[in-house]
Amino acid sequence: MLEVEKAQVVEYGKRLISSGLTSGTGGNVSIFNPEKELMAISPSGIDYFATEIDDVVLMDLDGNVVEGNRKPSSEWQMHLIYYQKRRKDVQAVVHAHATFSTILAICRKSLPATAYQIAMAGGEDVRCSEYATFGTRELAEVSFEAMEDRYACFLANHGLLTCGQSIEQAFGIAEEVERMAGLYIGASLFGDPVVLEKTEINRIIDRLKFYGQVVEDKWVRLL
Repeated sequence: MLEVEKAQVVEYGKRLISSGLTSGTGGNVSIFNPEKELMAISPSGIDYFATEIDDVVLMDLDGNVVEGNRKPSSEWQMHLIYYQKRRKDVQAVVHAHATFSTILAICRKSLPATAYQIAMAGGEDVRCSEYATFGTRELAEVSFEAMEDRYACFLANHGLLTCGQSIEQAFGIAEEVERMAGLYIGASLFGDPVVLEKTEINRIIDRLKFYGQVVEDKWVRLL
């Protein structure tokens, strides 16, 4: 089942490494199929470039493994909560140990709107969650709270979490948040970075709704 989603999990797992968003076997990727009500998620502790389609694990909304012989990612609860709570704008989740994002997470700081592209993450900042042990339901809950009305958050002393309507969107947001985190840290070395007004970010969010190409009378956002 979900052969397309499983193939995408494999592909974007490799992209986590090749893009520099994580290292080793850190991070994880999931995609939700709302019709089947199943989540495809990367397996635990397997090198991304050694991961094959059959290694991807399928889970239902109750957290049961319905297909696959591997253990799911230790962070499966942090992914599943978005599908269980029916955030209809979320059908993919990406978790990474990206360097600059993790620096902010270690300092338990949010990322303010010092670059207009932060609007891609859904608001005027990227919040940092409360701390919770990895692989726990508590971490899932605090991340979900930090992600309210957003598509990205930092996990305290841990890393970066993003979501989206597709794996392409979730991954694109992860790359952009990491880039902006690096810019913010670099700018902070020279003084106080200038933060854009909330009204300007809201204006940009509205403009992003029509950014991209028209396909069959529908706007496709290039994120």
